[in-house]
Amino acid sequence: MAFTPDSSVAIILVNWNGLEFTRACLSSLEKVDYPDFQIILVDNDSKKPEGQVLKKEFPKTLLLENEQNLGFAGGNNAGIRKALEMGFTHVLLLNNDTIVEPDFLGKMMLNLSKNPKLGIVQPIICFLDEPEKIWSAGGKWGSLLGRAKTLGDRKILKKYLPHSNTLDWATGCCMLLSREAILKAGLLNEQYFAYFEDVEWSLRIANQGFEIGLVPDAKIYHEAGASSKKSHSEGTLSARVFYYHVRNQFFLLRSQKAPFGFIYHLGRFALWMFYFLLRGRFQKLKAVIKGIKDGLSTPLKPAPTWP
Repeated sequence: MAFTPDSSVAIILVNWNGLEFTRACLSSLEKVDYPDFQIILVDNDSKKPEGQVLKKEFPKTLLLENEQNLGFAGGNNAGIRKALEMGFTHVLLLNNDTIVEPDFLGKMMLNLSKNPKLGIVQPIICFLDEPEKIWSAGGKWGSLLGRAKTLGDRKILKKYLPHSNTLDWATGCCMLLSREAILKAGLLNEQYFAYFEDVEWSLRIANQGFEIGLVPDAKIYHEAGASSKKSHSEGTLSARVFYYHVRNQFFLLRSQKAPFGFIYHLGRFALWMFYFLLRGRFQKLKAVIKGIKDGLSTPLKPAPTWP
């Protein structure tokens, strides 16, 4: 593969109490065959000094330690700011609960080099425990109902043929961006904290004239929802996850002005509340109600820019 001499990539991983996942991800990144990349590990105030542990095990990694949990958006923005400050031409956001193929980055960079209009690309992402099944092949945005649809969800990889490699949004699980796209559109919107921030960012970057693409021959594997799947009194996912999902859905609708989105999603969340009421999951019921209230009433904040 041929690349321009100045094509450099900062790979940003955010760790929050995910030592074993991050360790496995970093181990797989050591085998990546792209010639010029730097891993920036952002520790989001883990309970133990996990960042320091990982730095000792992977000394080439650049460690940033936040004094509090800034969420997906704030944690990644800390890494993005550092990457831009260091002069990297491209930034890759990568979930810490992923395992990568050695050639995934080179294939994505080659795709970007062939099409200067591309601002973001993502690989095919398969389930870590079911590598023959797709977790994400990118996303489409339904502007009428304000729906962010994941393409290829649970499709068999060998049988999946994307209709087009052009996407409306890329998942923050693994998205490679050009420096130009970030500088023109701004960073992740930290008001989202977690969930839907990647959709909003993608749409904002597309509105600046950049294209978003899938690189179907690049592949990684994802342990879906590792940071949110923990034992709770009302099931695997915490009430906080539902709060952010609901609140941020309305943040997104308000930013995109989807005409029938509010009716559609209020109907969806009403069904959630009815289900949680029947099952006696009152923490989650309250979280959805609060998410609706905050999502509709909280003043929207703009995304930060750099510098």
